[in-house]
Amino acid sequence: MEQYAIKGGNPLVGEVEIGGAKNAALAILAAAAMTEETVIIENVPDLRDTMVMLQAMKSIGIQVEKPDRHTVKINAGVVNNLIVEDDSIKKIRASYYFLGALLGKYKKAEVALPGGCNIGLRPIDQHIKGFRALGANVRIEHGLIITEADRLIGSHIYLDVVTVGATINIMLAAAMAEGQTIIENAAKEPHVVDVANFLNSMGASIKGAGTDVIRIKGVPRLHGTEYAIIPDQIEAGTFMFAAAVTRGDVTVKNVIPKHLESISAKLEEIGCEVEESDDAVRVVAAKPLTHTHVKTLPYPGFPTDMQPQITVALGLSRGTSIVTESIFENRFKYVDELTRMGASIKVESNTAIIDGVARYTGASLTAPDLRAGAALVTAALAAEGISTIDDIKFIERGYEDFPQKLQSLGAQIEKVNTERELQKFRLKVG
Repeated sequence: MEQYAIKGGNPLVGEVEIGGAKNAALAILAAAAMTEETVIIENVPDLRDTMVMLQAMKSIGIQVEKPDRHTVKINAGVVNNLIVEDDSIKKIRASYYFLGALLGKYKKAEVALPGGCNIGLRPIDQHIKGFRALGANVRIEHGLIITEADRLIGSHIYLDVVTVGATINIMLAAAMAEGQTIIENAAKEPHVVDVANFLNSMGASIKGAGTDVIRIKGVPRLHGTEYAIIPDQIEAGTFMFAAAVTRGDVTVKNVIPKHLESISAKLEEIGCEVEESDDAVRVVAAKPLTHTHVKTLPYPGFPTDMQPQITVALGLSRGTSIVTESIFENRFKYVDELTRMGASIKVESNTAIIDGVARYTGASLTAPDLRAGAALVTAALAAEGISTIDDIKFIERGYEDFPQKLQSLGAQIEKVNTERELQKFRLKVG
């Protein structure tokens, strides 16, 4: 029955440490398979998704050690086979990074079709287009994507849409291709830059990551390295909005404020104070929140992964707000859950029209996906009374120690496994 039990009404106050970026970590773990030497990766978030990636690496013969909770030591000196179809790998989207990594290194890969959150159509056509441009054959058979090439030759690739996954995957494959590859209309997200920096620390030659044109000069081999993953901008943003909806005062530490600029700007727009320092951002919500309009866009625009969190905040803001989702078409499934808490939100196609209400009230909720699940937690923290949230497995895919971190800020939240534990929580919080 694993669920979160939450009693709302406490402003979140204090400091919270942000972990390593999940989306960077998943690609970097796959990239570590591209050298036969030992790679040490630090600041790896301890999440279900990262555990699944490591398990998949072990399943093909790669040695994986964890000297401590957030450090992984990888040696891919021996790879037994190039078929990644571990049952659990089918459940996460980032499984496709094994395609680029193994194709780049071994010129062959077979990987189970990716899963992940059901937030809309997320085709892999741009990945396939990139691999084919480099000279690979790509086909789908028996639930596997199969890529192989006699040799990979650098190419000029223009992506039809801005896509983080395809940008990273093509970068992985091209790192060891012959000659130069140019990716145009590339994604500019911080984790694209982090993966490029990681590959460069292994001896790759990648320039322009963080701009819309990435140039890659293929190298014959990559070597071992030690590397620390950047902080997670979405985890940081989630805590920043949790401060806003609970009328709190939270300092998120171990962040890169530049990566959070679009989030900080919207928080200031709706009436929060945001203070930046070198590696921390403080959000104070002392005044009533006000309405705004927001449209999700590729970086440096407002992130689609923060759309549910800002919608929760705007549901408690004065006036009417409009949220437009331009990345995924199925990302408003959580609105029905918010409506059960008293929110006034109307969804038309890819737009949510939000009339702010004075308060949310506790309810029995179900997390439809990772980010919406985290947003529902923040709504429950702001609500009057007790809420329960089911399907927390989605939330734990992307947030390490989420209840514990919230408890450290004064939240009344517990993970419960039985009806008895839930009753104990109800009695404890009154």
